[in-house]
This record gives sequence, structure tokens and C-alpha cells, in this order.
Amino acid sequence: MGRVPERIETEADLRDGAGVLVARDARFAPILSAVGPLPLRRRADGVGALVAAIAGQQVSTASAAAILSRLEAAGLTEEAALAAAPDAALRACGLSRPKMRYLRALAAARLDYGALRAATTAEVVAALTAQPGIGRWTAEIYAKLALGHADVFAAGDLALQVAAQRAFGLSARPSEREMRAMAEVWSPVRAVAARALWAYYRLDRQREGVL
Repeated sequence: MGRVPERIETEADLRDGAGVLVARDARFAPILSAVGPLPLRRRADGVGALVAAIAGQQVSTASAAAILSRLEAAGLTEEAALAAAPDAALRACGLSRPKMRYLRALAAARLDYGALRAATTAEVVAALTAQPGIGRWTAEIYAKLALGHADVFAAGDLALQVAAQRAFGLSARPSEREMRAMAEVWSPVRAVAARALWAYYRLDRQREGVL
């Protein structure tokens, strides 16, 4: 089956993980062939990654990028600055009142991000979902992209559900529970499966002329 990467840190980890994935589920062979090399999609861990995740909740990708850009320009992506920021400063960045509350709670929590780097996926999810405004999807995305966990799958992700339906010829979009059950066979490289399905989703939308 080949080398099983413990973390997804490099393109080599992705290539090895893709080999393991195809051995687990041959349906990924044509998907990987169609999408080409998978993007690493890694991001820096720490409070900034969670600020970006909270700021981007329930808004378009463009709006999320604009809000985060304003927060960064105002120096409001660190705990001390967030804790001290007045409502007017946060509102000027485009944050709603609930998001202001979530970011202040995150700043006050002073999470041990160094300890999270050594934690299991379950421990990461438990620590993050204990914070207001952070649900399982956000916690799993953080474990996958900020910490490089190889065997985590954000089954509640709409794009993954749509991609699975289209790629596997399913009659309906799978629910989060169905998606989580489906992903079991892709262990121990479920994060690679997610990257493959995300890439397929983007390719499929481009075929349909949707950006």
C-alpha cells in the first residue's frame, strides 16, 4: 500500500497519501487523474487561523477575504489586540455582533496552540469546539489544514458532499452522517480524500462555467 504519512506537510506526503487512498478505494484513481497534482492547502496554525475561520462564517468567500483583510490591516488578528478593541473598530472591519463576541471569547481563552500541535484529532476538535462560535467543521478544518493531520475529514463541508455525489454518481447529495460513514474506508488518509474531492469540485464547477 506504500508509505502512510502521519502528517500532510509536503507534496511528497500528498503523493504517498494518494497512493494509499487509491489502494483503499479505486474510485479515486480517475479523480486524481482528472484533477492533477493535489494542492497542499496548508496554512499557519495559531489564533490567526481561527480568527479567519470565524470571520468567514456564513458569508461569501469574497466577503470573508475582505473582512480578514480589514482585520489584518487594523492589527486585529492577535489575542491582545482583539481583547482591547472597541466595538466600533471590530464593526468597521465588517464583523457582526455575534462574531465580535466569538473573537473576544477566543482571545480570552488563550488556547495553548503549541499543545494542540501535539494533540490527536479528537483532542483538537474537543478543545476548539469548547469555544463559542467554533463548531466541528471549523475544528476539523483547523486540524487538517493548520496542523496537517492526515486522517481527518470535515464531513459537514458542502463542497465535499456535492463532489462525492458527482464523482461517485450518487442519486442524492450525502448527508454529513452519510459522508462521515463513507469516509471511514479512506482512513488513514481521509485528509487526502478531502483534498481530492475539493479539487474535483472546483474542476466540475469550471466544466459547468461556474467560478
